[in-house]
Amino acid sequence: MKFRTLISYLICCYLLSLKYVVNGGDIVHEDDKAPKQPGCDNNFVLVKVPTWVDGFEDTEYVGVGARFGPTLESKEKHANLTKLTLADPADCCSPPRNKLTGEAILVSRGNCSFTTKTNIAEDAGASAILIVNNSTELFKMVCEDDADTNIRIPAVMLPIDVGTTLGNLLYNNSNVYLQLYSPKRPAVDVAEVFLWLMAVGTILCASYWSAWNAREAAIEQDKLLKDASDEVVNAVETGSPSFVDISTKSALLFVVIASCFLVMLYKLMSVWFIDVLVVLFCIGGAEGLQTCLVTLLSSFRWFEHAAGSFIKLPLFGAVSYLAMAVSPLCVICAVIWAIYRREAYAWIGQDILGIALILTVLQIVRVPNLKVGTVLLSCAFFYDIFWVFLSKYLFHESVMIVVARGDKSGEDGIPMLLKIPRMFDPWGGYSVIGFGDILLPGLVIAFSLRYDWLGNKKIRAGYFLWAVTAYGFGLLITYVALNLMDGHGQPALLYIVPFTLGTLLTLGKKRGDLKDLWTRGEPERSCPHVRLRSSSE
Repeated sequence: MKFRTLISYLICCYLLSLKYVVNGGDIVHEDDKAPKQPGCDNNFVLVKVPTWVDGFEDTEYVGVGARFGPTLESKEKHANLTKLTLADPADCCSPPRNKLTGEAILVSRGNCSFTTKTNIAEDAGASAILIVNNSTELFKMVCEDDADTNIRIPAVMLPIDVGTTLGNLLYNNSNVYLQLYSPKRPAVDVAEVFLWLMAVGTILCASYWSAWNAREAAIEQDKLLKDASDEVVNAVETGSPSFVDISTKSALLFVVIASCFLVMLYKLMSVWFIDVLVVLFCIGGAEGLQTCLVTLLSSFRWFEHAAGSFIKLPLFGAVSYLAMAVSPLCVICAVIWAIYRREAYAWIGQDILGIALILTVLQIVRVPNLKVGTVLLSCAFFYDIFWVFLSKYLFHESVMIVVARGDKSGEDGIPMLLKIPRMFDPWGGYSVIGFGDILLPGLVIAFSLRYDWLGNKKIRAGYFLWAVTAYGFGLLITYVALNLMDGHGQPALLYIVPFTLGTLLTLGKKRGDLKDLWTRGEPERSCPHVRLRSSSE
C-alpha cells in the first residue's frame, strides 16, 4: 500500500469525533436551575409552525414548547388556524395596548419571566404566545420558583431569525396566520435499523477480508518453512508486510492525536475548512473504493490476467492494469459526490465511499494482540466521554457534537460519517454514526477472527461470533440511550467498548486463552505451523 494512501486513511481514522446527533436546532435550557413542578412539568417538544401570508401558504418554522401550558396537538388537521399579531409593548411585560380576540401574539424575550409574559397574554385574550429568542438557539422555557403556572394557552420559543421574518411581515401590514402542532417522533425509525445493519455488516466484511489475508499469508509461510532452508526462512522473516501493526505506545498517543484533530476541527470549522475535509474524504474514499473493487474483481477469472500484470509508474510504483482501469471510475464517483454533496440523495455516495474507506483501513491497520486492543479501546472510551459530556465545562458546549453537526460550516454535518435519512420521522433529519465508532471496535473484532482462523477454531468455540454480537448489542444500547436521553448526542463507544472488550476478556479468561490473546495474538502452535486449510480446499 502506497504511503500517500496510508496517510489519507490514518487521517480519516483519527477523525472519529462524530457521534449520534439529534436533528434540529441547537437547544439550551436551565432545567438544573428550575426543575419540574406542578403545572410546569411538560416534556420539551419541538413545535411545527406552518404559516400563511395574505392567504397563501408560506414557510414552515420550528420552535420548542415550554414546560408550562397545555399540551399541543400532535396532528396538523386538529390544530387551529390562528391569526398572528405583534405585542404592544413588544416584551409583553405589561398589559397590551391593543385588544386581543383569540390571536396568537408575537413577543420579544427579556425584561420579565416567561410565565409572566404568558399570563399577561392570556389575560389580554391571546390564544397562544410566541416568544422570540435573542439568538438563533431554541431556549427551553422553564418556570421560576414562585411562578403562577395555572396557564391555559400554549407558549412556543422561536429563534431570532424567524421572529425577525414574522415581525417584518406584520410591520408591513401583511395578514399572517399560523398553526401550532407537535408531531410525535417514532420510538424507532427504520433508518436506525439500516444504520445498525450497515455498521455491523461493514465490520463483518472487514473482519473476514482481514482474516482471509492473514490465513493465506500463513499458508504461504508454511509452504516456505517446510523447505528448511535458512535462505528461505530469512526471506520469510524479512519480507515487508502489507499492513501496519498498532503498538501500545501509538494506542496511548491516540487520545492526544485525536484530541488535537478534534480541537482543530472545532476551532477552524468554516466553509473553507469543510472543503479541505471534503477533498481528504474524496482522496481516501476513492482509493478505498479502488482497493475494494480490485480485490473483488481479482476473484473472477476474467480479471486474473489484468490483476496479475503490472506496470511501473513514477511516484506510484508497480500498479496493476486492473487498478489502472478501475481508478478513473473511483475518482469520478468521488468527484460526483463532492459536487452534489448538498443534494438530498448525496448520502448514498457518502456511505459507499465511507464504507470502502473503512474496509480498506481495517486491512492496513491491525491490532497485533488483545493488550494493544484493550489500551486502544480504553483510551477511546475515555476520549468519547470527555469530548461529548465534559468538554462543555471548558468550551461551554459539547465539542464533539458541535463538530459532528458541522456548526458554522454551512453543511449538514462533516463528511466523515455514515448517514441514512430518517424515513418515518415527521421532523426528518438523519441517523448518523461516526467512522471511529466502526473503525476502533472493528480493529479488535477483526483481530478476534484472525485468531480464530489461525487456530482453526469452530465458530462457536472461537471469539469472533461473541465479539461481533457484543458490538451489535452495544450499538443497540446506544440507540436506546439516544431515545431515552431526548435525542441528545451520545458517545457510542461509551456503550460499545464495555460490551465488546468485556466479552473478549471474560471469555478468554474462562477458556484459558487470555495469555495468548493478550501477548502473542495468535494460538500456540507447533513449528512448523499446524497445517491450515487453504481457500482451495
